[in-house]
Amino acid sequence: MRRGITATALVATLALAATACGSDDESGGSKSSGELSGTVTWWDTSTVGSEDKVFKKIAEGFEKKHPKVDVKYVNVPFGEAQNKFKNAAQAGSGAPDVIRSEVAWTPEFADLGYLAPLDGTSALKDQGDFLEQAAASTKYKDKTFAVPQVIDSMGIFYNKKIFKEAGVEVPENIADLKTVSKTIKDKTGKTGLYLRGDDAYWFLSFLYGEGGDLVDAGSKTVTVDKPEGVKAFKTVKDLVDSGAAKTDATDGWENMQSAFKEGKVAMMINGPWAVADTLTGKEFTDKANLGISPVPAGTAGQGAPQGGHNLAVYAGSKNLEASYAFVEYMTSVESQAQTAGELNLLPTRTSAYAKQEAVDSEIVQFFKPVVETAVERPWIPETGSLFAPLVTEYTKVLTGQTTPEKAASATGDSYRKLLEGWK
Repeated sequence: MRRGITATALVATLALAATACGSDDESGGSKSSGELSGTVTWWDTSTVGSEDKVFKKIAEGFEKKHPKVDVKYVNVPFGEAQNKFKNAAQAGSGAPDVIRSEVAWTPEFADLGYLAPLDGTSALKDQGDFLEQAAASTKYKDKTFAVPQVIDSMGIFYNKKIFKEAGVEVPENIADLKTVSKTIKDKTGKTGLYLRGDDAYWFLSFLYGEGGDLVDAGSKTVTVDKPEGVKAFKTVKDLVDSGAAKTDATDGWENMQSAFKEGKVAMMINGPWAVADTLTGKEFTDKANLGISPVPAGTAGQGAPQGGHNLAVYAGSKNLEASYAFVEYMTSVESQAQTAGELNLLPTRTSAYAKQEAVDSEIVQFFKPVVETAVERPWIPETGSLFAPLVTEYTKVLTGQTTPEKAASATGDSYRKLLEGWK
C-alpha cells in the first residue's frame, strides 16, 4: 500500500505532535484543575444553509457547558474535506482537532495514523448504546477511532402532486419505475426520475439490487466486474436511454435538487441528509407533498447502501481531553435527538429513537427500518478510494461514452491495481 511516509514513522511523528505542536491552532488546553479549557477546532462537512446551522448551534451548547473552551467551527465542503484533512495531517499543520468523517474515511484515516484511538476515553460514553451497524465503521484493527454521529441510507423522494396528476403509484421495482416514468411523461410532460450521474454512491442501490458488490473483503476478491455488476450498469444505462431518467456529468447535486424542488422531475434518489434542503423548494411549501419510499428493487431485491458520518479526533491535537469531551457531547442522546427533530437525520444511538423529536419525525421513522437492512460497505482503508474509478465509468455509461461491460471491466482492473494482491 502506498503512503506518504511509513506507518511507523508517521505514528512516531504524530505521537510527538500530540505532546508538542499538534494542530496549528492555539488549542492548547488543560484539565489539571478539573475544568476543560482551550480551543477545539472542528471541521464540519454538513450541508451549508441547512445542516450547518443546526450543528453550529449544538456546538455552541458545548461552549455554554464548558465556558473556558472555545469551539472554532469551520464548515469544509464535503467534496474537499477528505483530501484536505489528509494533506494537513501529513504536513503536521492545519489539521482540526475534530473532523466529521464520512464513514468510509474513518478506516483510511486510522490506517494512516491520523486519528487518536478513543477506547478508554470520555468520547465513548455508553458505547453499548450505539447501533451495531453504525459502530462497525468506527473500528479498525480492534481499536475504535471514531464515534458515529448520524447513520443513513437512501430512498425514492417523490412529488405527490405529480403522482396524483399522472394517476400512478410509487414504483416497487425497476420495471415499475420505467412504467411509472413513462406514464408521468405522457400525462404531465415531466421526466420521471433525476438520476445523479456524477457521484458513484448513487450507483450502489442498483449494484446491491442486482446482488453485486464492489469487493468481497473477506476473500480479498474484486467483485464489481462480475455479471451482477455488469447488469447494474445496464440497468442505469437503460433508465437514461429509455427516457425514464435524466442525468448529468457535472454539478449533479445542484442539478438534481433544483429539478426536483422546482417540479421539473417527479422523483429522485436521495437520503435523509437532503430533506432539509428539499423542503426549501417551491414544490414543497406544503411539506406533505414530499413522499419518500424505498429505492425500487433490482432483480435480487432492494439494496440501499448504508452511509453516515462519524466524529474523529486528530492524533496530533494539542487539546485531546476537550476534543474527546466535544465528540461525546455532539454524539450524545440529546444532541442526536435535536438533529433528528430539526434535520430529520437518523441517530446512531438506540435510546435516541425513543426521544420525542425522533418519534415525531416521519422521515426518521421511515428510514429507520431502511437503515436496519441497508448494505454495509467494506470497512477497509481503501473503501473511500474505490469511488474514484467507479464514478469515472458510471458517468461514462450514463452519458453513452462506454458500454456496461467495458465499464465493469475497467473498474475491476482499477481496483486490482489499488488493492495489491487481491483477486
